[in-house]
Amino acid sequence: MDDNKTLTWYALYTKSRAEKKVLDQLTKMGIKAYLPLKKVLRQWSDRKKWVEMPVISSYIFINIPEEDYKKVFEVNGVVAYVSYKGKACTIPNGDIEAMRRTIENQLDFDVETNQLKKGQTITVTSGPLKGVTGEVLEVQGTKKLHLSISNIGYTLVVDLADATFTKE
Repeated sequence: MDDNKTLTWYALYTKSRAEKKVLDQLTKMGIKAYLPLKKVLRQWSDRKKWVEMPVISSYIFINIPEEDYKKVFEVNGVVAYVSYKGKACTIPNGDIEAMRRTIENQLDFDVETNQLKKGQTITVTSGPLKGVTGEVLEVQGTKKLHLSISNIGYTLVVDLADATFTKE
């Protein structure tokens, strides 16, 4: 791809359990894609095993120029762009970076599908999420940072028990 083109992050909706296959195909096509994965202990009748599961089922994030918008539909397993009022939702670079840092640093988090409720806005001043701004709630005495993944209605909830932050 041409380096002079402006790249934009989008969320793609995939067929159920096809996220890793879609990631492989997109990568082979030269499309920058990000599939956030989380290790989960799964139980079968005869054993337990740690497996990597998508953080958000049936979602994968891609970074492409606008002119390559339709190219992703060549990939088997891609259903549609996550969109609002018929237009694909763009994802700010900062949201992707915050999600990546949360996962890479193995911070404790959950994913919620509901919208954020009113609360304090904070900026993390130490730890792996330094510089990230988000919404704080007190949940059972533990500080939580809600990282809204703009425009697609998901929120990463990160445990900030060991981090420091400032109020805005």
